Amino acid sequence: MAKCDICGKGAHFGNNVSHSHRRSNRIWNSNVKTVSVKVDGGTRKMHVCTACLRSGKVERA
Repeated sequence: MAKCDICGKGAHFGNNVSHSHRRSNRIWNSNVKTVSVKVDGGTRKMHVCTACLRSGKVERA
């Protein structure tokens, strides 16, 4: 899964816990989108999480 190029947010790992309390591995993927972003007067495609998109940390091209 991709990491956010702005804040570094990526996948988190943990356990599924069943009713009988048996554990198995699971993963939480961050909501990362590939978007065109204005960088240094040009446009570039970057992986950006939706939290960074909403907060205005990047300007879409």
